[in-house]
Amino acid sequence: MTVPVLPESAPFSPAQRAWLNGFFAGLLGLDAGGSHAQGNGNGNGATLAAVPAEVEEDFPWHDPALPLAERLKLAEGRPYPRKLMAAMAQLDCGACGYLCKTYSEAIARGEEKDLNRCTPGGKETSRKLKELVAAQGAVTTNGSAMTSVVAGNGSIAATAGGAPLSSVVVRPTFSRSNPFPARLVESRPLNREGSKKDTRHVVIDLAGSGLTYKPGDALGVYPDNCPDLVDEVLRALNAGGRLDLRPLLLRNYSLGRPVDDLIERLVECAASPEEADLLTRIRDGEDNWIDTADLLDVLRRHPSIRIEADQLLELLPPLQPRLYSISSSPRAHPGEVHLTVGVVRYSKGDRLRKGVASTFLAERVRAGGEVRVFVHPSHRFQLPDSGDTPMIMVGPGTGVAPFRAFLEERRAVSATGKNWLFFGDQCRATDYLYEQELHQFQAAGVLTRLDLAFSRDQAEKVYVQDRMLKRARELWNWLEEGAHFYVCGDAKRMANDVDHALQQIVATQGGLSAGDAKAYVTGMAKSGRYQRDVY
Repeated sequence: MTVPVLPESAPFSPAQRAWLNGFFAGLLGLDAGGSHAQGNGNGNGATLAAVPAEVEEDFPWHDPALPLAERLKLAEGRPYPRKLMAAMAQLDCGACGYLCKTYSEAIARGEEKDLNRCTPGGKETSRKLKELVAAQGAVTTNGSAMTSVVAGNGSIAATAGGAPLSSVVVRPTFSRSNPFPARLVESRPLNREGSKKDTRHVVIDLAGSGLTYKPGDALGVYPDNCPDLVDEVLRALNAGGRLDLRPLLLRNYSLGRPVDDLIERLVECAASPEEADLLTRIRDGEDNWIDTADLLDVLRRHPSIRIEADQLLELLPPLQPRLYSISSSPRAHPGEVHLTVGVVRYSKGDRLRKGVASTFLAERVRAGGEVRVFVHPSHRFQLPDSGDTPMIMVGPGTGVAPFRAFLEERRAVSATGKNWLFFGDQCRATDYLYEQELHQFQAAGVLTRLDLAFSRDQAEKVYVQDRMLKRARELWNWLEEGAHFYVCGDAKRMANDVDHALQQIVATQGGLSAGDAKAYVTGMAKSGRYQRDVY
């Protein structure tokens, strides 16, 4: 008899897959490895087979410093979802609503149709994804007879061959597909008056959720769209009277850059030949205008478009969650989760543009209001196993978020390891995030060193990587003592500049060639001593 095993691409977490695989093995009376778990106590008599721990898969292409062609070469011979993953920017930034791995798996399963979500990868990534999807042809199943489905209430609906199971209920858990309706406690400005930024300290109540997290994890937030934007879209569609559409557009659909299927449809719906030609150029990748446009921009630029609102809904992608680095320790704030959110607002043309999730948390949810959330565990950005291990943390701006959590956790468990933070922003007087808390960490001996870089406080701009280079000898000594090195924040410039500075320090202070210094840093990353949470 063959045991039905859920493939890795199945839409379940590793823990859920392990549970289900064990359940099916036990249900069929098979012994996995000669041992059995205890009965599950649900009264159906099924015995759960012990399931071997999954071997962590290696992703050699998961390095944002590698060119696309090299990443794809490393993924040759791997399954289709992994090739898709190799085309991503490898930042795990969460801008797409996924991580690189989960985004690629959603595309491979046919659940995600939008191939333009990888903002850091830009056109290079979206074009390669289109090539890979076209080469693959229709999305296929895994070839197994397994058709197991976990119903929304947590019950397992079917097994191999689609046959119904006896009523076995899995305890419902809150997840990406089933977010917890949490309560917003506060969204407090961190910048002082006169700052050009709006950064919020967001506190969310998790009471009753059963959700747990650890420092380094991320919180997924499902936002609502801006009501003003929704109303403008409805007016552009001449559907202002469709009261049934407004709540759907507010909560369920993305109003950002239109997906390719929608552009294709809009070409057909444009009454003006000139506008149809403009849309055709967008569809064929000949017009870059669309790269920074949203649905309202498209509708206003092509007023001859006549599309029924219901047809539009069929082609709009779902509104995706945003991932935020958690900035609290559960030991320090039981029942709560904290975020450090940079609010996005900017003007383009005659419109004020707003970040969907950041302005949702800053403007549209009041204290006591609902925020749908889930925990996204991190396996590649976490504290050292030993509390004695020194840590060097580089987190300018909102990049300080996970390091606040790290320091709170180390204080809570009385860890003895040294901690060094490099923090920076624009102006010390207005943008010194968590200033009082950081000084308290210093006074308590939790924060051993604190180096600051406020770029606008002097004629010559100073950044965190400049402070690193200035402290090169001491930083090298910490590395030689086994310190773990962490970076969180902007991927496009800061993280690369910090990486170059780190390699320079290793080369000069360690007496190594450029190639050997790069190999040293690469070795740190492979051993888990160099971790990045960049976006």
